[in-house]
Amino acid sequence: MFEILRYSPVSFKQIPNRTEIRDYSTVVLEYNDEGTGPWIIDLSYKIRFDIQDSNINNIMPYQIKIPKIPGNSIIQDGILINRMNQKQASIFFLDCNFNSLQTDFLYTDITEASLCIALIGEPVFTIMEKLSSLDFFDPNQRTPFLLQGPISHVPCQIITLNRNNDQSGLIFTCSRGYTKSMIDAVMEAGDEFDLRPAGDIRFLSWFKSDACQMTMNG
Repeated sequence: MFEILRYSPVSFKQIPNRTEIRDYSTVVLEYNDEGTGPWIIDLSYKIRFDIQDSNINNIMPYQIKIPKIPGNSIIQDGILINRMNQKQASIFFLDCNFNSLQTDFLYTDITEASLCIALIGEPVFTIMEKLSSLDFFDPNQRTPFLLQGPISHVPCQIITLNRNNDQSGLIFTCSRGYTKSMIDAVMEAGDEFDLRPAGDIRFLSWFKSDACQMTMNG
């Protein structure tokens, strides 16, 4: 009998303190010394879809209306949906029981093909300024919102979830093949701020916090 296992492309030097198997992936719940922030968190195990359809405005994944304007995002019931262009959207299952959902639309599962990282903590955008020329503080953009462009010269999807001081946070994803160089670049940029790896407990505590939810939901 064969057992299916998924392996994250991410490897940190720090030793995990607690892990669990979830959806065939080993998920790090916490590290031995996570410090006080900022944090880098591997979310590559979280399921992610890509939708492409000429009639995408008529699709409502899990009864959630896809934003009509490219660059706009929405979070509902722990699901993040980002409008990429006129015919394409991405879906991130951040805090929901995926196995309980009924999927009645066509999609491409991009989980195995991509890296997904969260950065949370007050200096997140200062760190990002070292890696990208994208404008994360565009006053015309309301969180959450999607930017598509390079981080350290690598094409990425970057979703700014919160810009509120110590609750600041974003998620970015790129091709799995860039993982090592991307993690090295981010860790080097965050070194002066004592950027450290954290686990899923830290991410969910931040994501579910009242201050964060109020910002992400307008």
